[in-house]
Amino acid sequence: MANKKPHIIERIARRQPQPSPSPSSPAFIAGPPRSRISTAAPVRGRQAVGREEKSTLAMPSPSSAHWLSLVGSVWLQTINGPNADFPVYSSQLKEVKGISQVQLNFLAFASDAGKLFGWFAGVAALYLPLWLVAVVGASFGLVGYGVQFLFLERPGIAYWHLFLLTSLAGNGICWINTVCYLLCIKNFPSDSRVAVSLATSYLGLSAKLYTTMAEKMPRGATARYSKEKVYLLLNAVVPMLVTLVAAPSLRVVELTSHRRTDPAFLAMFAITLATGACAVVGSIGSKSIGLSTSEHMISLYILLALPVLIPAALKVRDSMDKLREAKRENRVHDVAAATDVPETAVSVFEVAEAAENKEEDEDEDEADVAGESGGQDEVGGIRLLRRLDFWLYFLSYMFSGTLGLVFLNNLGQIAESRGLSDPSTLVSLSSSFGFFGRLLPAFLDYYTAKSGYSLSRTASMAALMAPMAGAFFLLLDPRDMFLYTSTAVVGTCTGAITSVAVSATGELFGRKNFGVNHNVLVANIPVGSLCFGYLAAFLYQREARGASRCAGAACYRGTFLVWGATCAVGTALCTVLYARSRRFAGRRLPSPATTTPCAGHRPATNLGDDNKGPEPEVSGTAV
Repeated sequence: MANKKPHIIERIARRQPQPSPSPSSPAFIAGPPRSRISTAAPVRGRQAVGREEKSTLAMPSPSSAHWLSLVGSVWLQTINGPNADFPVYSSQLKEVKGISQVQLNFLAFASDAGKLFGWFAGVAALYLPLWLVAVVGASFGLVGYGVQFLFLERPGIAYWHLFLLTSLAGNGICWINTVCYLLCIKNFPSDSRVAVSLATSYLGLSAKLYTTMAEKMPRGATARYSKEKVYLLLNAVVPMLVTLVAAPSLRVVELTSHRRTDPAFLAMFAITLATGACAVVGSIGSKSIGLSTSEHMISLYILLALPVLIPAALKVRDSMDKLREAKRENRVHDVAAATDVPETAVSVFEVAEAAENKEEDEDEDEADVAGESGGQDEVGGIRLLRRLDFWLYFLSYMFSGTLGLVFLNNLGQIAESRGLSDPSTLVSLSSSFGFFGRLLPAFLDYYTAKSGYSLSRTASMAALMAPMAGAFFLLLDPRDMFLYTSTAVVGTCTGAITSVAVSATGELFGRKNFGVNHNVLVANIPVGSLCFGYLAAFLYQREARGASRCAGAACYRGTFLVWGATCAVGTALCTVLYARSRRFAGRRLPSPATTTPCAGHRPATNLGDDNKGPEPEVSGTAV
């Protein structure tokens, strides 16, 4: 009956012509006539046409605000890996404080230990503005690394002080990550996977950014401060400065228009690819092509600033659309004023159709939510810990992504044992390829969504773990070529797994409790860092035979064997998880409502004058 209601009302209106409204009549007072009176679309197609007009005419500015929040998330992610530069100065820190390899690995674990309390950030995000949550996280880093910078060389600061301060800074990373994830998920509900992958891909550039800034520090600073103090200073100050700059954009904006911004995503992909290419060139071949360090740094800064042009362009587009809409309404008003239009009949028709479209929109919103959740239960709290899927997910992540992070934390000592003089090249290489690894899921999500399907996150994780296990076994070869190749593979796979895991948490356990659930999951990082890091340090010390340093490929041979086998086990566990959760995978996404009118029905003629015949159709942009 709902579909027939507009037909009945229209026929009644046409059978009862009314006199032209006078300036004092209610129909005249009701307001200017709507453009729908001149619609020539088929009657049964009015609902689809109405939806098309609504999506075309409603052009509010929040789309630019959404993209501005994504740009803010990108900038935060770029600087939110201060612990990634630890391998660069770990050897100097070891000498300054006179600590053993085991103690050094405990310091690397300390940054991850802060993630044990990362769920506090998820709870805080429920009650505090997101910009404030980000500022709190940056403040933790400012205190954690700043106090180390001020008192590192003084005997008063003990080893356990360093451990606690590093843990505090590591916890601050969780707060900023939580803000970025929530912004991407809430401001881009239909493209949350793509937005999350785009934002988190820039986290892979953190080590590259910090090493580049450290290399171009003023000579006065490098002469006055040691290498480790330069990095501690950057780790303390840079996140706070960037957070304060990005804070105004860190807000959830109500989505009032479902208009897609595919050109904006394509532009963001192009900028991101150019940024990654610039990082790779700077890591492995800037000097060979005649590019100085200063030129490379300036190029990187410009590319990091370019994304802000996207919300600026969208803002300009929205302003121009509003001007065109205002002009169109004036033209429609002038055309309608010159005709005899029964305003009362049009008003009844509008009310009936508006009620019908509202019901359709509510049904579409429910379908979209159901499609996004994939039908899985919303799980949180104690129920999460009772799920077998959670523990399969927890262990498979720990045996892959966390294991890759432990490898990257030990890159400085691995490079030193292999006889490399400067570990920063290896760290920059892993950072650059980690960037592309984090970006890979964004490409896959964007293009598979075009075909109406979504990729299983658990299947993607399992596929990424297999080459990672092979890379660990490849490290058994002592040649430098295999060291660089394996570092690139591990960096790429680790970056991709950590990016995919953000969406996998929502896919497996729902989005309602995402902030807490994901921070509970990443508790595997400190656990894995402690276990695998201690194993690596113990085997290193055994090969060193009492000395403070170990040289040769044998220093980490046993470690790479254990890590490779562990990663293979993680691949098997993730495959089992995929088999258990495959009902969420490969599902067809809800398709957008068609805007093509149904064929085979007569068009609606002019409601004002039967002698005039049908009038041209009113589209979203022209009369």
